[in-house]
Amino acid sequence: ACFEQTDKGMAEVVDPSMLFREERQAPVPGTCVTVTIEGRRAMLAEVQALVAPTTNPNPRRGVSGLDSSRVAMLVAITERVAGLKLADKDVFVATVGGIKLSDPSTDLATCLAIGSAGKDTPIPLDVAAIGEVTLSGDVRRVPMITQRIAEATRLGYTRILAPTGTKGSLDKRAAGAEIIEVANLAEALREIRGTSSTRPDF
Repeated sequence: ACFEQTDKGMAEVVDPSMLFREERQAPVPGTCVTVTIEGRRAMLAEVQALVAPTTNPNPRRGVSGLDSSRVAMLVAITERVAGLKLADKDVFVATVGGIKLSDPSTDLATCLAIGSAGKDTPIPLDVAAIGEVTLSGDVRRVPMITQRIAEATRLGYTRILAPTGTKGSLDKRAAGAEIIEVANLAEALREIRGTSSTRPDF
């Protein structure tokens, strides 16, 4: 369960997913929604990234809410796969609402947020991403995928990027969303480029 401190004491948060993602009317670069598991409960969380030019000979890498060594690995993978040049840029990656994410299923969303920030191209608001990313850039399946997709669908996400083989393991709880299977990060980036209605250069 999740609780928040109010002027009347501790109060239960009925829908914790609302705490850990931003509500916005238009997409902005550098953000991607994912679904994590806390205990046995699926919760949506938003990963945000900022890529900014710097004159500092040692560009900064700031991380909040995620494992810093894993983010460093994901930055390197995204740089290689997306063709980004990040060696002369500061890169900051954080979660919304202060949530701590250690679930590998957030890897794909983190990579897409970094790629979105690096290309200055937003990811559509109805897209969520779930999957572990390996050093080779492959996207691996994660546990409890049906619960994750059902939660994302419940909250209005109609297009969900997920590892190859996901469709065959789903049941009726995950009905209502378009499952876009991707085998690797390169495919995920191409899918996002195809779904983006603002700029075609992702």
